[in-house]
Amino acid sequence: MQKIGVIGGSGLYDIPGVRFVKEETVETPYGPPSDKFRVGELDGKTIVFLPRHGAGHALPPHKINYRANIWGMRSLGADQIFAVNATGAIDPELGPGSIVLPDQIIDFTMGGRPATFYESGDVVHVDFTRPYCPELRRVLAEAAGKAGIPVVGSGTYVAVNGPRLETAAEIQFFSRIGGHILGMTGMPEAVLARELEMCFSVLAVVTNYAAGVKEEKKLTTTEVLEVMARSTEKVKGILKEAFSLIPEKRTCPCPEALKDARL
Repeated sequence: MQKIGVIGGSGLYDIPGVRFVKEETVETPYGPPSDKFRVGELDGKTIVFLPRHGAGHALPPHKINYRANIWGMRSLGADQIFAVNATGAIDPELGPGSIVLPDQIIDFTMGGRPATFYESGDVVHVDFTRPYCPELRRVLAEAAGKAGIPVVGSGTYVAVNGPRLETAAEIQFFSRIGGHILGMTGMPEAVLARELEMCFSVLAVVTNYAAGVKEEKKLTTTEVLEVMARSTEKVKGILKEAFSLIPEKRTCPCPEALKDARL
């Protein structure tokens, strides 16, 4: 049976239509994942769900065990992952509540968190020209259309370490180098999935304008959670449609990510 992974961000803790039948505790070589994996079924597909921040949102972005989360998904048989991320808008045209399907990443988490499965043994350099699976991005866009939910079909996700929010000067810099949205959890999830030859794509929910983009005001987590809560039903609607649109056979480049990547 086809297995599809979902990594839930702030506010996403269930998926409509999915009948969760068990919980799996997974041991990994990298320590414990964020939480137990919930396993369910929908339309003949197995859905493997993990809350990124753990039960009760106990884990801040810089403390998440990204390697254990992705490894755990793969060990349970999921080779395609939809991730949901709360983000701030660098582009002033992206108001709170916008949903973006990013197609590029600029990574500023480098060195701040473990970002590879290949720290010893084989030397591996995976191609990351297009960091998100084109097939899953197409599925999400089509699913949004079927659900009647508008999405922005491309954009560059700037990944930062956190946990502090950004300065206005940093946001100006990110804008100048081509960033559209930013968040604290987008990396290294994407590259870890690529190293395990998994398909990976993101639904990014804009929860607030980043520092200095609009009016000068204090940024608060309350605003983030409120907008995410209002957007969660849209995200669920897109995911529900997406599950039925995923092809049974993967035809994207992701299953061959390690081909010619080893030195």
